[in-house]
Amino acid sequence: MDKYPKISAEYSFDGLILHFNCEMKELKPQHVLFFLLGLMLVLSPVVYFMPEDGVKVGRAEFDFMSKEDFFHPKKQENADVDDIFDMDTSVNAKTPVRKPLKKHKNGSNGNMGAPGGGSYEVESLVDFQMTDAGKSNLHQFFTKLSSAASQQQRISILHYGDSQIEGDRITGFVRERIQNQFGGNGPGMIPATNVYDTYAFNQTFSENFKRYTSFGGASLKSRKYGAMASASRFTPEYVLETENSLDSLELEEQTGWIEVGPSGRARSRARSFNNVRMHYNSCIAPTMLRVYQNGEVIHEDSLIMDGGQHTVLLTFPSTPGPLKFEFKAKISPNICAFSLEGDYGVQVSNIGMRGSSGTVWGRMNHGNLATMYREVNTKMVIMQFGGNSVPSFKDSASVRNFAGYFKGQINAVKRLNPGAMVIVIGPSDMSKYEEGLYNTYPLLPYCIDRMIAATKETGSAYWNLYAAMGGYNSMPAWVEKGMAGSDYIHFSGAGTKFAAQMFYNSLMVEYNSWKGQ
Repeated sequence: MDKYPKISAEYSFDGLILHFNCEMKELKPQHVLFFLLGLMLVLSPVVYFMPEDGVKVGRAEFDFMSKEDFFHPKKQENADVDDIFDMDTSVNAKTPVRKPLKKHKNGSNGNMGAPGGGSYEVESLVDFQMTDAGKSNLHQFFTKLSSAASQQQRISILHYGDSQIEGDRITGFVRERIQNQFGGNGPGMIPATNVYDTYAFNQTFSENFKRYTSFGGASLKSRKYGAMASASRFTPEYVLETENSLDSLELEEQTGWIEVGPSGRARSRARSFNNVRMHYNSCIAPTMLRVYQNGEVIHEDSLIMDGGQHTVLLTFPSTPGPLKFEFKAKISPNICAFSLEGDYGVQVSNIGMRGSSGTVWGRMNHGNLATMYREVNTKMVIMQFGGNSVPSFKDSASVRNFAGYFKGQINAVKRLNPGAMVIVIGPSDMSKYEEGLYNTYPLLPYCIDRMIAATKETGSAYWNLYAAMGGYNSMPAWVEKGMAGSDYIHFSGAGTKFAAQMFYNSLMVEYNSWKGQ
């Protein structure tokens, strides 16, 4: 047998036969060493003479390690963020004739929602940026915030955002702070059918329920999503031309159900609620609702068939167990949301829209939307966007176009909520990976500058999350400390607490300043 194996191959090309024989030989350590030394000798002139920006030959670009990179390799530069994480994030606290439909006997005594009390004196790392008009609008909100508990009123803060907030991230922490300080219970509005992991509530639903959104995926022709920017149905949409056209469709009656309840993993304030509202619209066919608790029917209702925006309210002496809402109809209404609340105080709702740039209000029915905003008594809207747009910016003109369009979205929100305060939270620091290093996206600071200008022009307030994190190249430092994920975009669970605490501190600094006037 030969010491080294031989490899042979034969190829045929239009009658021409090529035959190859190759004998494999053993590679010794010195062979490898000589090969590497030879390779370095060949590449050394390339490294020595290669310009920092590479070379162009026609349309082709060639880039290689330069002499400067070889002798002085670049190092990852991180912002200094040590002072941020000294912050205390602990919670301060505490039709045929039928038998009559069964109606739930509302059981609340109206007392759930009292604040925990105490003061919250803090310092702000980053102040709100706003004009005098913005400050005036913020002070009007503080007037409503400070009196909500004493006057036993319910007011809502709606926190819209992209994947940075989905699943109650950031919102949940801010909610616990606000409700403990100013009153309120429950997670506020939740989606009709939730698709994100969350600890704020429990929910299950039948397989025939389909989710529709204004920010990607399946959409509604009617555009009647409501304040959550999403709605769910257990049948497709249909248009009835006449009162008698339902029969002509020859549809079978369908049953769908959604069960909602408290979560034992939720923060204490979100875990407790005694008011449950079901928000719906576009009911155009007879629809029977039955609500079950512990397997027994506690409420029956026929939904209003005028196509408009409506609610069904059930109240309880204390936090109820899981409630199953069962619907029967040939054509499903749009189920927009459920509200899980106390009797009074502040409701803070998390409205995460993965992949959204915050430019969705033009895709929703404004009449329906305005009605739902009034139903929950919206007094503040937080718009946390920008991060999904940053990687796509090509030049400064594309940034200005985005900022201009976003300004139009702010104005739309203000028109739909007369008198409500709007706060914009721009993108966090985000890192782009190039040549082995993570650096802030080049156009991110300019995007923030343009968003600040647009926000101030609308009489709203801007809170700079990028600056609060530490500014340029702060994201790698947050990743290094376990406060952000390996994608160098999203915060970790621990990081969301610090981001939320910094925002709340800034809000309380403004509140304490207003209160001391």
